[in-house]
Amino acid sequence: MNPELERVLSLPALQAAPLLVGASLSVRGVGGRLVEVEAYDDMDPASHCYGGPRGRNLPMFLPGGHIYVYRSYGVHWCMNLVTGEQGKGEAVLLRGLEPTQGIPEMRSRRGDLPDQALARGPGNLTKALGVTDADNWLRLGGDIVLTLNCPLAKVVVARRIGLTVAIDEPRRFFEAGSKSVTHPSRI
Repeated sequence: MNPELERVLSLPALQAAPLLVGASLSVRGVGGRLVEVEAYDDMDPASHCYGGPRGRNLPMFLPGGHIYVYRSYGVHWCMNLVTGEQGKGEAVLLRGLEPTQGIPEMRSRRGDLPDQALARGPGNLTKALGVTDADNWLRLGGDIVLTLNCPLAKVVVARRIGLTVAIDEPRRFFEAGSKSVTHPSRI
């Protein structure tokens, strides 16, 4: 991992999340630019690590740069990048990706959809990239590569969606104008 990426992933999730919008993510040669993310930490009642380490949330307490994958509603895998220091639960949920490489493979996994819809939403993103629970606990590098890009001109912060608690927390960050963002109007 390069020093700048290591620095960003050592930050608390709320600070790291907006810096990850625009980064390139590749999973086994399939990927694109991150256009939507959400920050979670152990003080957030909507976070899996709220209440401390236990069971499935243990990867969230690893040092920044690890991967935390969980099953959402028993249906979709969701991928998070762990941030911060070891022992403090934090991660950034990857919500949306603008495809740039491996698009035919994404279509084979997701169907004949427009490019902007292939990895829109956390479950669709992991399906398009082929992420499963086998990627849980891994560290970035090897099959999963993240590259920071130049900061975007406009990153919007908004309330989260798809939750039942702490929904008004401004912890969702996305690229203004991206067609690969989930519900950009819900600000």
